[in-house]
Amino acid sequence: MPLSNFAADCHAHVFCGNEYPHSPDALYAPDISQAGTAVKFLDVLDAHGFTHGLLVGAGVYGDDNRCVVSACAASGGKFKGIALVRPQVSDQMLAGMDAEGIVGVRINIMNHGLAPLVEAGAETLLARLREIGWFVQVQVTGDQLIDALPILQRAGVKLLIDHIGRPDLKRGVLQPGFQALLELGRSGRAVIKLSGPFRSSVAGYPYLDVDPYVDAAMEAFTLDNCIWGSDWPFVRMDERMDYGLGLVPLARWLPDPESRRKVLWENPRRLFGFE
Repeated sequence: MPLSNFAADCHAHVFCGNEYPHSPDALYAPDISQAGTAVKFLDVLDAHGFTHGLLVGAGVYGDDNRCVVSACAASGGKFKGIALVRPQVSDQMLAGMDAEGIVGVRINIMNHGLAPLVEAGAETLLARLREIGWFVQVQVTGDQLIDALPILQRAGVKLLIDHIGRPDLKRGVLQPGFQALLELGRSGRAVIKLSGPFRSSVAGYPYLDVDPYVDAAMEAFTLDNCIWGSDWPFVRMDERMDYGLGLVPLARWLPDPESRRKVLWENPRRLFGFE
């Protein structure tokens, strides 16, 4: 699929077997077939013509980021990471993760509502993330972005939106939450991941019903603020998902080789500092 020497998959999770314990508050436990390791992910990337990856800390570990940090540290620059932290995280811990290739923090509003943005210390944490230049990666669904956006914009942090904002496809592109996403894109202050179409699709493979949302997102954000991710190893799916299936809509969305190079490599290199 990639038509250049370098390409980055900017949304994947890795697991570390029994090396690190799962959080007692974890919302799920990955099926063994979905608990892919960093080594396996490198093999998958190589098999499909990708060279780099942005790893998102798996929620099963809570705010223990040792799995994603160790994967980044051992990758020789091929991996950067998004961590999961609590407001009380120390400056020393943030600095240590920064040195190992962590470039942002994920806030999962889809599962936790606004709590991560309004709990004690959240405002201070956002200010600290702004100062060190990290991204705040946000997962929302439906209209959740509407209430979250004022808080995030006041904080002045760099925003990274998961999975095209996970719109409700039954409500159309005019639904308020998706329109808020497009307005954010037009502001030029956020990056969007053209990832996880299977998370929103009603029709199923090849996810043609997601195309109008992707088209609108690419127009609003411009290609300069679009990246792509597979969502490997496809956790919490109730049926098998293969990496190659996710590349089919990518070819449809970005038929032009230069546009594909921008989204798959030039943007990730500029945004995350890939070597």
